[in-house]
Amino acid sequence: MSLPPSITALASRTAEFGALLEQWANVNSGSGHAAGLARMLAALREEFIRAFPAATCETLAADAAGFNPPGAQALRLRLRPAAPTQIFLCGHYDTVYEADDAFQICRWADPHTLHGPGVTDMKGGLVTLLAALEAFEQTAHAANLGWEVLLTPDEETGSHGTRQLLEDAARRCHFGLVFEPARPNGDIIHSRKGTGGVVATCHGRAAHAAKTPNDGRNAILGLAEFLLAAAKIPAELPGVLVNVGNIRGGSAATNVVPHRASAEIDIRITRAPDLPALWGRLHAIAFDVHETTGMKIELTGGLNRPPKECLPAEEVLFPEWQRAARDVGVAPFTWVHGGGASDGNFLTAAGLPNLDGLGPIGDQLHSDREHCRVDTLAPRAQIAALVLHRLASGEITLPQK
Repeated sequence: MSLPPSITALASRTAEFGALLEQWANVNSGSGHAAGLARMLAALREEFIRAFPAATCETLAADAAGFNPPGAQALRLRLRPAAPTQIFLCGHYDTVYEADDAFQICRWADPHTLHGPGVTDMKGGLVTLLAALEAFEQTAHAANLGWEVLLTPDEETGSHGTRQLLEDAARRCHFGLVFEPARPNGDIIHSRKGTGGVVATCHGRAAHAAKTPNDGRNAILGLAEFLLAAAKIPAELPGVLVNVGNIRGGSAATNVVPHRASAEIDIRITRAPDLPALWGRLHAIAFDVHETTGMKIELTGGLNRPPKECLPAEEVLFPEWQRAARDVGVAPFTWVHGGGASDGNFLTAAGLPNLDGLGPIGDQLHSDREHCRVDTLAPRAQIAALVLHRLASGEITLPQK
């Protein structure tokens, strides 16, 4: 079986891809760093316009007061929007490493491993996306397939300024490819948990701590009773995760019975029906605390990202993704459920089937040990390019949305 020459040629470009990744990862683009995001956007725009001069390229406002810095923008490119098959490819260029983080500069751990901020999550994915499209555009049937790329500045903080852009693209396209990193063993993502947050606030009654009998109601203790019970919910509801991440309460004076305390709780669900079940348990526990202590537990918040559940079209395309991997010499892999969320969650909720985790292999994300196996950039790009080629040639047919 012969592969299109442009796809085969990707294997010889590993050094080029590694240099580009190092260049991009050395630009600090923490989600809250406005100047760094602007520099990264400019670098991406220059590279993508160079690679695809015929594509329309535009920057789009990604305003989200309280979440994104003023002036944050997304980059969108479109080519052949009238073609019968439309594929959406996305990634984010923000990282969790802000301008004051000690982790700023890349270093090579060995000739195949680049250690640096965002090298895997997900500037390596952006390199993979770019390389795949470059190779695909040189294949014989490229004119039969149109594509849209969206690169966003706020995925790490919840995509508050770009969710609508993702949902709009989902309505225009037939299938999505999300270039978040692959698992360390090479697996891609089958489904993801929906993520969100709940704030639990306990309202007690202030009093002097020395008063006997004490008619105060200690909100910290009431909140603690609620949280200890809430932490047991995952044992009752498989697929649900609950993590208490922050607690506030009391005052500088310890001789006051605190009248108010609150906690921030991370919640994650596997399936959409898990959410009402989770809320039901949280409210039931709050009611029990009220009954036993007289204190009210107020619950606010909810899901930021709905769960990414596997859709039928994904079941059809995944074996083709595996076949393409075999054809370019990539070791066998499967797909797995991921506890973390991505913009693939929004695409699924908007009705766009998508494969996720298509970027390079790496590990230790969101830490100063993050690294990328640069020798996996080209093979992962080859898989994507070959699947696009087979879609364009008619060898692969997508199910109707």
